[in-house]
Amino acid sequence: MDNVLVTGASRGLGAAIAERLAADGFHVIALARRAGEPRERITPVAFDLADIAAMPEFVRGLRQRFGPLYGLVNNAGLGTEGLLANMPDAEIEALIRLNTLSPIVLSKYVVRGMMAQGRGRVVNMSSIVASSGFNALSVYSATKASLVGFTRSLAREVGRVGVTVNAVAPGFIDTEMTKSLSEKDRERIAQRSALRRLAEPRDVAAMVAYLMGEGGRNISGAVLTVDAGGTA
Repeated sequence: MDNVLVTGASRGLGAAIAERLAADGFHVIALARRAGEPRERITPVAFDLADIAAMPEFVRGLRQRFGPLYGLVNNAGLGTEGLLANMPDAEIEALIRLNTLSPIVLSKYVVRGMMAQGRGRVVNMSSIVASSGFNALSVYSATKASLVGFTRSLAREVGRVGVTVNAVAPGFIDTEMTKSLSEKDRERIAQRSALRRLAEPRDVAAMVAYLMGEGGRNISGAVLTVDAGGTA
């Protein structure tokens, strides 16, 4: 049974992704700041992704405990809103650390093992705001845009040894990170989409599962949008 590490797996998109991958037969290592209860094919693991210096030893420990890692889903992230002119520097730094630096460094140590195995899948969670922009999300958008460039370049670095790297760009999804939107704003966004609705966590999870499965074997360096046609 192949191991897939999913970050930010305790709720929202991460939880949906973990459940879908487990249903598809993977063993999911569900990473969160606080470990939850184990479930069938899902083993929770606690780690603070802001602790960059501890990552090498953390990944080494995962391999010792579970064996080789076949997949990595870089899903964890902050969704802090705020106009750039008013955002505290500490919040800007925290966003960049967790949304950009953390997945890059984590990928570095996980991908080393994939390269040695000659197989592996990496999926980075970006966002449609990386290309469309959104008011009061300039820093968040910058971090998600950085993952697109990272995805495309890393795909070229590791493709020759059998590792794929892709990004999924969700639109506005019904999760904790969009609860701050008013019902009026949510309805406006839904009506603006081609399908006149918001995508759901299960839709994003299905895309990640596709990339992890046989269907994704020849997809690499791609950014796949899941937004009910909001950017069509």
